[in-house]
Amino acid sequence: MAAGKELRTKIKSVENTKKITKAMEMISVSKMRKAQERMRAARPYSNKIRDIATNLGKANPEYVHAFMKTNDAKSVGLIVVTTDKGLCGGLNTNLLRQVTTKLRETQSSGKTTQAVAIGNKGLGFLNRVGAKVVSQATHLGDKPHLDKLIGPVKVLLDAYVKGEVSSVHICYNKFVSTMKQDPVVEQLLPLSASKMQAESKAAGDSHAWDYIYEPDAQSVVDELLVRYAEALVFQALAENMASEHAARMVAMKAATDNAGNVIAELKLIYNKTRQAAITKELSEIVSGAAAISG
Repeated sequence: MAAGKELRTKIKSVENTKKITKAMEMISVSKMRKAQERMRAARPYSNKIRDIATNLGKANPEYVHAFMKTNDAKSVGLIVVTTDKGLCGGLNTNLLRQVTTKLRETQSSGKTTQAVAIGNKGLGFLNRVGAKVVSQATHLGDKPHLDKLIGPVKVLLDAYVKGEVSSVHICYNKFVSTMKQDPVVEQLLPLSASKMQAESKAAGDSHAWDYIYEPDAQSVVDELLVRYAEALVFQALAENMASEHAARMVAMKAATDNAGNVIAELKLIYNKTRQAAITKELSEIVSGAAAISG
């Protein structure tokens, strides 16, 4: 019964794996709910500050912030938001495929790339492809704080203000539903007035806004646009974390189901092997008894 012993060992091993994947699935279910609550709580603020920045771009303010000015720098900034851990299906793979496409477009236009990596998976990928990583933020935990993001992101924002990069893009997974997460590459800077006007017309917003600034335009606009960049980066991280737990839950559920199928197949093979061995032993006993009596 050497084969039977090997099968029992395999069944026990797969059963242990199934317990682990089931536990990870339940943990992801719990974390996903909390991550979705944080994501939904942050969405109204980020949407509103995006609207204000859009209206500011369409207005004709007496003060124009550096974020609204374009330049001809030979470098493009990327903020890549990924997970710290794996085992979440194709979530990171799909996003990094979009990042690869963006890197190729940048290279084909004769420009270099400066990247900020948020998450271990993105940091490892950028190092492998040889991209210039100017700052990084990893191991942010399940409750990320904006304070830990401001420093790494500010490196790229300051580079844009100095004219060292021509644009800044943010790459993350947008949470659509538990079964669907879309990889997104959005332009964060510069705030293009023409693009904003096109988006407003598509949304049915035909009128323009203007503002009265107190105490002065420079103080208000400086503070607003810094908050705009920070809010969108934090929202991207919140969306990515909700997507991570949803993808891991689905992946671990699939792994648990597959382990159950493997266990059922191994048990069937084991039972057939044991039955064949018993039948063989009975045949040998019957044959021996017949030979003795004959």
